Amino acid sequence: MDYSFIIALALGLAMDAFAVSISCGVCVVKNRYWNAIRVALFFGIFQWGMFSLGWLAGSAFRTFIEPVDHWIAFVLLAFIGAKMWKESFDEDSKPLDLTSCKLMLVLSIATSIDAFAAGITITALGYLLMIPSIFVGVITFCLSFCGVYLGCWMSNQTKMKKYFTRLGAVILIGIGVKILIEHLI
Repeated sequence: MDYSFIIALALGLAMDAFAVSISCGVCVVKNRYWNAIRVALFFGIFQWGMFSLGWLAGSAFRTFIEPVDHWIAFVLLAFIGAKMWKESFDEDSKPLDLTSCKLMLVLSIATSIDAFAAGITITALGYLLMIPSIFVGVITFCLSFCGVYLGCWMSNQTKMKKYFTRLGAVILIGIGVKILIEHLI
């Protein structure tokens, strides 16, 4: 088993979750530690689960999922990013809470669709499920936890808060566009 390949794969899959967790951290006002754990658990478990489901599905369902997976991720991330962008201009509105269970579920699904495809790929390469899926889940958990704290630090820069919120929105939309372009090209 090539551990360097598995670690590189897990890091690559975790980057979207890391970037989105920074956006989540920008929105966190209180209970930062609990929210960081919650975000990290959502992303880590979903990356692990989708990777495992992809491995289990193998190539059986690949032809049905691949044509639409990138559109689903794009629409979800673009919608949430646009809502966050819009609310950053309203001085009276409370910032969008990306750490609510409903939005965390949507964000977790959107950022873990690539993990499903990677699970299918791992099957084709002949890897067993346990070690790669654990690496994917744990690395995503750790990077997401750190991402929330980085976002929290950014939001503490009070003069820049609305700009960091807009940056978070751009990150979400950008990840959606990136996923779409990668699959269309």
